[in-house]
Amino acid sequence: QVQLVESGGGWVQPGGSLRLSCEASGSIRRYTMGWYRQAPGKQRELVALVPSGRGPHYADSVKGRFSISRDDDKNAAYLQMNTLKPEDTAVYYCNARYPFYNVWGQGTQVTVSS
Repeated sequence: QVQLVESGGGWVQPGGSLRLSCEASGSIRRYTMGWYRQAPGKQRELVALVPSGRGPHYADSVKGRFSISRDDDKNAAYLQMNTLKPEDTAVYYCNARYPFYNVWGQGTQVTVSS
């Protein structure tokens, strides 16, 4: 299994932007890469995913504001987050999956507040 490490989280004011990175210890070329988030007291939810060689899918709550991308040559995935809202505050997790394969990163905190 690959190991995933997220970075780029932090504090930002409403309307601001952040870019999250997910770096893998090995090739991700075969895997569907995704970003999920979990706020305190809530279940983990899908934010965005992008299958290998195919187009992305987004949750309705972030559509038009967030953009997922991948760079298989760098073994990395990214989440560009624009027009951030307080409701986006959560721990964000990177995920790699394939049939009988499912790996999570440790998470990175994103806080959106005035």
